[in-house]
Formats: sequence, structure tokens, C-alpha cells
Amino acid sequence: MKEETLVVHEIYRSIQGESSFQGEPCTFVRLTGCNLRCAWCDTPQAFYKGTRMKRQQVLEQALALGPGLVELTGGEPLLQPGAIPLMSELCDAGRRVLLETSGEADISRVDARVHRIMDLKAPLSGESHRNRWDNLRYLTQRDEVKFVLAGRADYDWMVEVIRTRKLAEVGCKLLASAVWGALEPKDLIAWLLADALPVRFNLQLHKVVWGDKPGV
Repeated sequence: MKEETLVVHEIYRSIQGESSFQGEPCTFVRLTGCNLRCAWCDTPQAFYKGTRMKRQQVLEQALALGPGLVELTGGEPLLQPGAIPLMSELCDAGRRVLLETSGEADISRVDARVHRIMDLKAPLSGESHRNRWDNLRYLTQRDEVKFVLAGRADYDWMVEVIRTRKLAEVGCKLLASAVWGALEPKDLIAWLLADALPVRFNLQLHKVVWGDKPGV
């Protein structure tokens, strides 16, 4: 069965660099493959290759690295059917589970115990036409919506989406992140403060500490 194995790019332990869980120790399970090609993607190495592993092996390795948070990321983890049962098994084992997902894949089948951190792709990503807007109806207060912004045009788009989609009423956290090397964080912060948006500024803490490199 397709659910019994996963193609894994890497499994490692670090700190959570983004989201409202920023700074917490976290085990990362990075799965191989993505069907989007965002202009600013910082993990293109995860598009291809990887090791095919039994789901039980992935579970055991993730649990062995330590307690607390476990995040499934990619690539796009929801492209692999085995990601759905793996997240449930991690929850059953007492882990707090995060899912980093692009916003293009269907999130409706994800275990309700999982914290879904879902992108909405802005125009400068080149993939805004791939947003699955139907996903918004499945979001809950435990979930987070992340906007990765490369410039003012992306920011203005985010403001309009928050307004027209009434995201502040959903109850989930809203995050705004500046594309590393493209948009100055201080400029994004100034815009957020000026507009008094109900949005949390999101900094990629792992890049501040280790620089723009994989596996940290």
C-alpha cells in the first residue's frame, strides 16, 4: 500500500524557526517532492531524491530524537499518502505535531490534533493561482495561515485577502514573513504596525542563527 512507505529527504532535530512555536526544540521530518515552484523557495533540494522508508521506521526515528514538537514539512508532505497516518501515529505517541503545507493540497483529511501551518501563496511567488481556497473552511483555532511576502505588492494582496476572506473571523493565527534577502523585515514590520493588522510578524529564526542553509 502507498501509505506504508514514505520518501524522506531528511529527519533531524533543531529548533522551530517559524510560526507561533518559534524557538521550541523540534524534530523535523522533511518529505521529498513538491508540485509547486515558488520563485523564492528555499528548499529546492527536497524536490527530488530522498530515501524510501517504511512508515514505521520514520515514526521510530522521529520519536527517538526527543520529546515535544514534531513537524512534517517538505517539499509538500501531503503529496505522500503515508503522511496522513504518520501524523496520527505521532499524535498517538504523545507528540505535538505540526504540518507545514503549501495551501495547494487538501487539508481536510489531516488529524484534528495536528496544528496545520498553511501557506497562502502571494503573487510574487508565481504560484498564487494554485491556492486551494476551499481549505479555509477547514481551519480551526489551532491552525495558522502564513503569508510569505517578497514585496509591497504581496503585502497589499495579503491585506485584501484578509479583508475579503474574513480571515480574522476564522480564529486561526495569521503570520506574515519576509522573503529572505528580498524584503527587509523592518519594512514589513512598519507596514503591519501602520495598518494595525491582526497579523503576527514571522521571522525565520533558524536563518538568523545559522544562515541560509539546509538541515538546521
